[in-house]
Amino acid sequence: MPSYEYKCDACGHEFEEFQGIKDTPLKKCPQCKKNKLRRLISGGAAIVFKGSGFYQTDYRSESYKKSAKAESSTSSTNSTATPNSTPTPQPNSQTSSVVATNAKNESKKNDTVKTKE
Repeated sequence: MPSYEYKCDACGHEFEEFQGIKDTPLKKCPQCKKNKLRRLISGGAAIVFKGSGFYQTDYRSESYKKSAKAESSTSSTNSTATPNSTPTPQPNSQTSSVVATNAKNESKKNDTVKTKE
């Protein structure tokens, strides 16, 4: 059953109450006996798992464990072999032609501006 937090608007009394989900909210304050009680919105309690069987590795098959171990050993070998190697981007032929076309257009604009002066 969930725990709900309540606060009385009349006297300011705050408390928690264990209630079922379908139970109606309380309205009467247990301290001042006025009908000014309201249920507060709370973050709720954390889920606590007790016992074995709740760990990520508990349900892994032996084949999964072997492949994960092999993968981790190969990735560590690859990462130590070339620590500073980063792929350099290769220029695209379309990109370089567009850049060349833009450069030609800019030079034409500059030529027309110079001739007008």
